[in-house]
Amino acid sequence: MTETQRAGLNTGGKAMAFRSQKEMFEKMEESFKICACCEKRPSQLSNPQSLKRCARCLNVYYCCKECQKDNWPKHKKLCLVLHQAAIDRVVEWLVFKGDLPFPTDKWSKPQSEIKGWDDWLAMQGDLTARLDPILTGANMKDLWTNASRPQPEDEDLKQSLWRVCSEFFSRPLTIALGMRLFGLKPYSKPLTVHLVGAGHSETLAARLTDYDELNNMFPGHQGIEIVMVGPEVVDGPIMRPPLRAFGPKQRVFISAYKGLYHQFWEELVEKEEAAKPDLVVGFHPGFDASQGLDQGWLPTLLLLRDYEIPSLFTALSEAEMTYSLQILLELEMDMKGSGANPFASLKPEGSSPNTPPVYCNSHYFSFQGLLETVEFEEPEEA
Repeated sequence: MTETQRAGLNTGGKAMAFRSQKEMFEKMEESFKICACCEKRPSQLSNPQSLKRCARCLNVYYCCKECQKDNWPKHKKLCLVLHQAAIDRVVEWLVFKGDLPFPTDKWSKPQSEIKGWDDWLAMQGDLTARLDPILTGANMKDLWTNASRPQPEDEDLKQSLWRVCSEFFSRPLTIALGMRLFGLKPYSKPLTVHLVGAGHSETLAARLTDYDELNNMFPGHQGIEIVMVGPEVVDGPIMRPPLRAFGPKQRVFISAYKGLYHQFWEELVEKEEAAKPDLVVGFHPGFDASQGLDQGWLPTLLLLRDYEIPSLFTALSEAEMTYSLQILLELEMDMKGSGANPFASLKPEGSSPNTPPVYCNSHYFSFQGLLETVEFEEPEEA
């Protein structure tokens, strides 16, 4: 929930306290109030009320008609997707209300036959009976009343419900992609997955059932443990010790540790108080943009390399993936694959009104161990 978090959370790992949901939406909307052309905020205008929203997308603001006209060549390319983002920003709060994600069924086909979202949706069948109660429910109505905006048409809301759910389901399906790429079979043995760099997106209001789609994907599996590790992990039901040994069969067991991954490794894994991972996954960690790689991600990356742990990370865009690959190659990582993630989130995210949105888990790259180098012997002199 990238965009909402910027508006609705502080950096201390705890949700901000609001007297009401209406106040929360008001504060969230204030964070978007900046002219998309001249970048002036209400406090910089002689009349703060002159800042008006684009009537089409209801997402960006302009301080005057001249700014709106000057910015239109850029904005017209993004207006539709920003309209979707404005709807999603409200609808995604249904996750916290417990209305989303909608319930899913056990997979009727093996993982190898589900190539992307179209295959997954076809397997789910008609979603009408699952979506209609959400569309007509009290929580949906209350959200738009508190957001002080007219409720969109049902078709727009249905599409938004799916986009929000795609972000949620993208996480377990991306983990399953990593299992497939590295030949890990949960039917053969229990598996432990460490989710590194976990933060607000993965842990805010997280539930112990958040990765149960893996149960639907692998019915009768030997047990899957997911340990979320990161300095911004939010307290909640998942904040419990990891397993020392294999967990219960046919269940996904979620636990969490607040701190850096190499600290978690030293404090728990090396002391055998937590199981070693079969797979490590990181959802768009952003170490490509880190100012202090040596202070943050470098110890973790070197640990993953030196222990030869199968690892899969995702990126928000192809450009981010490409730059991340350069960093890993400089660390002499043995790259196993990269590309577009077939189960990327379909929910647009963005921090600027004039740049194309990004999508969570848009691309992936996988690696394991140190890249082997071939040394050639000097030819002997005759």
